[in-house]
Amino acid sequence: MRAFDMLGLPREQICCVTMPCFGTTDRTYSNACTMTKRVGASLREINIRRSVTSHFEDIGQDLENHDVTYENGQARERTQILMDVANQVGGMVVGTGDMSELALGWATYNGDHMSMYGVNASVPKTLVRHLVRYYADTCGEKELADVLYDVLDTPVSPELLPPKDGEIAQKTEDLVGPYELHDFFLYYILRYGYAPSKIYRLALIAFEGQYEADVVYKWLRVFYRRFFSQQFKRSCLPDGPKVGSVAVSPRGDLRMPSDACSRLWLEELDRIHGQENKL
Repeated sequence: MRAFDMLGLPREQICCVTMPCFGTTDRTYSNACTMTKRVGASLREINIRRSVTSHFEDIGQDLENHDVTYENGQARERTQILMDVANQVGGMVVGTGDMSELALGWATYNGDHMSMYGVNASVPKTLVRHLVRYYADTCGEKELADVLYDVLDTPVSPELLPPKDGEIAQKTEDLVGPYELHDFFLYYILRYGYAPSKIYRLALIAFEGQYEADVVYKWLRVFYRRFFSQQFKRSCLPDGPKVGSVAVSPRGDLRMPSDACSRLWLEELDRIHGQENKL
């Protein structure tokens, strides 16, 4: 929005697209519509339930089988639509993914993983939250601020599984762990190249009283496993800016083979955790 204002372009030329499907809740749908209206952008609603259902019928995917195909089919349909709409209006698809999701590979390959410009590619999830809160605090518009505060209070979710009693059933941090831990791990791995044992000990100090040692160990192990195994997604990222001290772009900070193995890092982490449990 600020970029459009600085260039003297009407905000109506920002084309926002909401694409409800099986997992969309009233809360997130309403927030998306209200936010778009308050900032003065244009809104298109394209319900993808019918097209995804047809696609699943074509490939023989049971709609009652809520596996990875069920989830990723929705994400890839959304990306296809966004790319085609961008062609229609002569625009570009601005990616919504952030650095935390890229580090964990928590994105559908060639789904939300892909865009024409990844504006948040070097912004960690914890910083995104601070930026949203800052804008809500300073925008001077109560209705928009209220929506942004509600977005912050909404559990992080891709909403690819059907809701339960109208509420989000798929909560990202329940599945991959707290983003404040993962962003902590990511910073010290990329910025300083610390070993697993040192990052583990630093995290115990930084999050003392908040997370038990076993919890830190569990999610650090998940981080290393996913960070290595999901490099193939980062190897083909769209362009994006580097706005902080670290990034995961294959054209910049992180030159890493997609077939790298995490075994040595996990073994070191297991050793230090095992030694501490014996004390």
